[in-house]
Amino acid sequence: MTVSSGGTQPGRRPHGRGGGRTHRLYSVVVFVLLASLDNVAIGLVPPLYGPIADEFDVSTGLLGLVTAVSFLISAVASVGWAYVGDRTNRKPLLMVGTLLWAAGTGGSALAGGYVTFLAAQLVAAVGLGAVGSVGYSVVTDLISPTRRGLVMSFWGLSQGVGTLAGTLLGGLLGASDWRRPFLLLTGVGLAATLAYLFTYDIRRGQSEPELAGALNAGAEYDYRISRADLPRILARRTNLWLILQGLTAQAAFGSLVWLPVLFAERAEAQGYSESTAVVVGSVFATLFQLGGVLSIVGGLIGDAVQRRTPRGRALVAAVGILAALPFYLVLFFVPVTIDVPDGAGGGAVVGAVLASVFTEPTVGLSLLTAIVALALTSANSPNWFALIADVNPPEHRGTVYSMGNLVNGVGRAAGNGLVGAAFQGLRSAFPPPLNFAVGLAAFQLFFIPTGIMYWLASRTSPADIDNVHDLLHARADRL
Repeated sequence: MTVSSGGTQPGRRPHGRGGGRTHRLYSVVVFVLLASLDNVAIGLVPPLYGPIADEFDVSTGLLGLVTAVSFLISAVASVGWAYVGDRTNRKPLLMVGTLLWAAGTGGSALAGGYVTFLAAQLVAAVGLGAVGSVGYSVVTDLISPTRRGLVMSFWGLSQGVGTLAGTLLGGLLGASDWRRPFLLLTGVGLAATLAYLFTYDIRRGQSEPELAGALNAGAEYDYRISRADLPRILARRTNLWLILQGLTAQAAFGSLVWLPVLFAERAEAQGYSESTAVVVGSVFATLFQLGGVLSIVGGLIGDAVQRRTPRGRALVAAVGILAALPFYLVLFFVPVTIDVPDGAGGGAVVGAVLASVFTEPTVGLSLLTAIVALALTSANSPNWFALIADVNPPEHRGTVYSMGNLVNGVGRAAGNGLVGAAFQGLRSAFPPPLNFAVGLAAFQLFFIPTGIMYWLASRTSPADIDNVHDLLHARADRL
């Protein structure tokens, strides 16, 4: 690693960086929107498992395999993207990654068979790996440590909203032609790449109070990650717990991509046609995930508790995860009465589902249960993001995030893939849609070890946070 002043004069910004208030706001908006778009791509396929499987003459299990493998490939690719991003200019990497997932999404729309569809989805997955890991590194350099929970809640929320938008887009726009939402998203991805050209060139480490004086005087934070740093990263105990918790957490979260299928099966069991059931499943799943909006509250609480104790963020995440478990179990088994016009257009079905929230007590109860469950588990996301930034220096954050994302991808792929097999295995004992409810409920038990690992992280994080503060103070003196 090297340290230099970067050749700039005290008090002057490096040439060509920009960074006025409007420019910075524009850049934040672009990064947050892109974080949502890559999750639109992730959420697009599950609501369309049935129509795609019918056209390609394969089982829905094979379509579930596409999603599971895509999660895994994206997570593996993110490690490489993040390591390069922690060493070089991050903007070009984000543009290339966005172009790749747009190309893969467009290829999915044009696929003539299962194999080409799988290949296109894997290309998209490689590109998606860049958006999350490199984008995270950039965003943390814009956030004050005291507001990380709040701002990262918007980052995480944008991803959750993107998944919901993908679910809704797939179910509504793809109900009669599954290729249309893929084509639309391809165009949006190309537009996002163009928007990147005009974003602010964010300086590495610029949000750290310890470095503020040196950076404002014109110095450059030129520390970059190297392979020798990897053992040090894993030696931080908090990193270990933050990375490993994703294996069990995402096994549970990954199973939830089948939520639209559960409600579509319930609709079909009540006599509705497949096309109407797909729309019903997508709308119900979207409504039931609105509790994720309350991740903002989780981020605010994490910031507040963290100011009182350095264990704060991890404790908030642990309590949220464990407290949500009983609400998930209730959600899957509460009977829901569906009353929508069979064969009607998407708008009419959506209107009927929304009205049922107020006219059907079972729907209202299910919605309330889902909102509470997701509100509690959403405390996980902003505090996980913020903790990674708190316990690691700027040049390590993208790589640590990607390591966590890799384990998340393994957990999510396992949850998504294995729960599909569990549904089939349970079918002999529990007829549809009960087999889906039992399978989903069983996979939520993975939240228990997740909560325990967050509690362990709360014990190690104070020392790791202090070590980062001391390291940055020492480096600032040498800049």
